[in-house]
Amino acid sequence: MTARSLYIFLALIFSVNISAFAQDTLKIDVNTFMEVAKDNSGQMDYNQQNVELAENRIELAKAQRILPNLRFESQHGLVPGVKSNNPNLSENEYYLDPNLENDWEDWAVFTRFSITAAQPVFTWGAISKAIEAAKLGVEAAQYEFDAKQSDFEIRLFELYYSYVLALEVEQLLNEAQEKIIEVDKKIEKMREEGDTSLDESEIFKFEIYKSEFEIQKAEVFENLNFVRETWNYVLRNEEDIIYEPEIRFLDPIASEIEPIDFYQSAAFNNRPELKALDIGKEATETYMSSLKSQNLPGLYLGGYFNFANTPNRPRQSNPFIINNTNKLGGGFGLTIRQDLNFFSIRSSLERSRIELRKVTYAKDAAKDGIMLEVNDSYRKASLADVKVKQTDSALVTSKRWLRQEQLDYDFGMGEVKDLVDAMKKELELKLQLKQRIFEFNTSLAKLNKTAGIPLTTFITN
Repeated sequence: MTARSLYIFLALIFSVNISAFAQDTLKIDVNTFMEVAKDNSGQMDYNQQNVELAENRIELAKAQRILPNLRFESQHGLVPGVKSNNPNLSENEYYLDPNLENDWEDWAVFTRFSITAAQPVFTWGAISKAIEAAKLGVEAAQYEFDAKQSDFEIRLFELYYSYVLALEVEQLLNEAQEKIIEVDKKIEKMREEGDTSLDESEIFKFEIYKSEFEIQKAEVFENLNFVRETWNYVLRNEEDIIYEPEIRFLDPIASEIEPIDFYQSAAFNNRPELKALDIGKEATETYMSSLKSQNLPGLYLGGYFNFANTPNRPRQSNPFIINNTNKLGGGFGLTIRQDLNFFSIRSSLERSRIELRKVTYAKDAAKDGIMLEVNDSYRKASLADVKVKQTDSALVTSKRWLRQEQLDYDFGMGEVKDLVDAMKKELELKLQLKQRIFEFNTSLAKLNKTAGIPLTTFITN
């Protein structure tokens, strides 16, 4: 190797090492995985806006307590001055001259502004009830957000353990690959020794099995790549960190399935959808009380301030004469306000009554749906539990069978066919067991979700 070739070779090795350390790989547990994924989720950010909109309604309702009606208005323009042909009148008595004229040769800027305000003093509790209804609306929106977040957490739970499952299956296939190579060598040795017990039809079956095994490996490889890419997306970060599951072995969640009535009663007590409907009903009733109060006369403290100035027009001193272009005035006092649009108020109340009935019917429908959902989830979780236990029992038997066939073959009493059958059955049961553990864990998570039980209560890292 020349010096130049050696230099290039070392440079390539150095660059590969640099790229290998460019990205950090961190192990992450399922709870941290879900928290990071939720922080990165645009869907959760979108759903959170409903809560923030509800909180904004509280501020709008509170704003009605302090000067809800405060208005400022200004006017500006050019106006001519005035002149009187009566020399006996002073400028502040021009209003006495019936022949007062505009002075078109004298122009000035006209400025006028006014401020009006009304402060509620007594409104029969309309404002306080509106604030209370808005606060209940925030609580209902938060429960709705919790329900959507619970659905999202289930999908993240499945995604986390999908990675663990893919890694386990990959490991099982690697172990099976070694056994296939071992059997292949034994068959080749028997052929070389001219062993007449070798059945060619079984050899063909074994070759077909190897081809099918390669297809299975390719499927697992592509699935693992898909899961990794999905992980990289949901856990995206500016530090370019690559995450992997903290656990490498998929075991059943250490949680016993309770009787079905436990999950049914828990669902009616804990489901955020039902809580949101209960709070929504209370908010609607409170809002109706606010509307009824608005239909009653309210006591307000009102005030105003007016100012107008035009330099070329004199102010008039008579209090009964108002010069709209040059004045200063204001006042305040108590006022009673009554909304006379009774038809609009009646329609608003009727709409609220319809909304109240709608919420009642929605809760009844939600209870029916939740009951069916709990029953179906319980059925799936119970069946998945049975499948895990029975598959595990069958796997123990298959391992004993495979050991026996290996011993028989090593002592020259066994056949390749039986050894291959035992090996195939053990691999099949191992893959089934991992898949069924995954199904049990996810079905148990969904069962707890339907009962309104948080995932964090039974997930162990």
